[in-house]
Amino acid sequence: QVHLDASGGGSVQAGGSLRLSCLASGRDFSVYAMGWLRQAPGKAHEFVAGINSGYRTYYADSVKGRFTISRDNAKSTLYLQMNSLKPEDTAVYYCAVHYSGHYTDSSAYGDWGQGTQVTVSS
Repeated sequence: QVHLDASGGGSVQAGGSLRLSCLASGRDFSVYAMGWLRQAPGKAHEFVAGINSGYRTYYADSVKGRFTISRDNAKSTLYLQMNSLKPEDTAVYYCAVHYSGHYTDSSAYGDWGQGTQVTVSS
């Protein structure tokens, strides 16, 4: 099991930027595929971005070109750089381990972190 601790959320105006971090502990972070997902009020979990152990990245169409997922295995940390934020990006953002299945399927993830709130005002 991997313990994940997400941070970096906050409140910004539309067009602003935030960088989320997710510190992993418990097992060798470098072997895991990881992902960021989000949940807006009243909605289901939504895939945002994923990265495998070979640094291949995957993005939801809604964030492609604006968000960048990365990882620093030496620091056991996953990142999500979010630029050109929009009000519709408002959600609680979670990092999680991708275990199996398609990256866009929230059921493919486990060991979810506690989430960090991102609020984008217009």
